[in-house]
Amino acid sequence: MANKSVITTDKAPAAIGTYSQAVKVGDTVYLSGQLPLVAETMEIVGGDFAAQTRQVFENLKAVCEAAGGGLDDIVKLNIYMTDLSNFATVNEVMATYFHQPYPARAAIGVAALPKDVPVEMEAVMVLS
Repeated sequence: MANKSVITTDKAPAAIGTYSQAVKVGDTVYLSGQLPLVAETMEIVGGDFAAQTRQVFENLKAVCEAAGGGLDDIVKLNIYMTDLSNFATVNEVMATYFHQPYPARAAIGVAALPKDVPVEMEAVMVLS
């Protein structure tokens, strides 16, 4: 069995179920889905879709940093949205957090997400 370690940080929302914030196997880190929750309060961040998307990226960033990397080390990003008309907003916000070469990505429309949020993201990061 591969040597795996659990990554946790109090700078991102605590897991609200039977999962870890991230799991590291070798140089690869698998990040669980992040919601637009504020770590300190576990409440949904106020504001519009863009503000919520920024919070998700901040949460992902915190978990990446806890694992010894950063957002630019993400090689695959999955974005789940309850309304695909927000696709352009995701691109605008994402452009402020990532630099080329961008990660591979999927943007997926879903009927619902935990806590009735409009966006959730999960990622795979490879540390160099």
